[in-house]
Amino acid sequence: MTCRKKIAGLGTLMLAGYIGMIAQPTAAHAAETIAAEPGSTASVDQPRRVVEGGDFKTATLQSDRLLETYRLTKYDVVDIQIIGFPEGTGMSDIMIGPDGYVQLPYAGSVKLAGLTLEEAKQVLTEKLGVYLRFPDISLIMKTYGPRKVYVMGEVGTPGIHELSVDNLNAYAAISSAGGIKRRGRSTQVQVLRVVGDTMYYKKLNIKNYIKKHDLTQNVVLQDGDIVYVPRSNGIKVDEDILPYVNIWTMYKAIKD
Repeated sequence: MTCRKKIAGLGTLMLAGYIGMIAQPTAAHAAETIAAEPGSTASVDQPRRVVEGGDFKTATLQSDRLLETYRLTKYDVVDIQIIGFPEGTGMSDIMIGPDGYVQLPYAGSVKLAGLTLEEAKQVLTEKLGVYLRFPDISLIMKTYGPRKVYVMGEVGTPGIHELSVDNLNAYAAISSAGGIKRRGRSTQVQVLRVVGDTMYYKKLNIKNYIKKHDLTQNVVLQDGDIVYVPRSNGIKVDEDILPYVNIWTMYKAIKD
């Protein structure tokens, strides 16, 4: 019973921010602070703000541009080659652990999850530069780890869905969940992403993406993102808002 109350408390904190987000659309770029309930024991990394915007990239149809926006995540496998050194000096088949870190000779524990390949290369160059003079590093993707997103609301099969890296976008997530149901509001799809203590959101018009080919209405997702399709007849507390009670628990389950 105590566990259930704690989960409900976390959901209530998130609901407060989301309700404020819906009720005040004119404050597009203002952060909504989520106030904790009296006696709440919320964790330090719990989202406390809801902000419109964030680092949402428009999904591209060109596969050769994938690595420009791709961010490393857990269970990705990379090769690190040190150019100019004998073959075998580099580090092959390095897997990013569930905590986002890799373990490397000399450099030790290095966090790569969340970085683009170019950003990861810069971090590795800096770390290895302590032991090697002007290291020239080549970072190569070997395999991609699984990506899981949570699709909820008016879709055929709401829940956790695994996407391949070349289909990691909002439209593909909705399609994997059986598409938008008849009562779904395709013009008001929400994508939510938790970064630290902040939940970022972006509203998408999937209807325009499909019928008008407006490519800006489809964004690249990251592991652990949430896609929400509301009902056509507006937001109802009992049907649309209450599912958010469990979102934080689901999000942590996906990420951890």
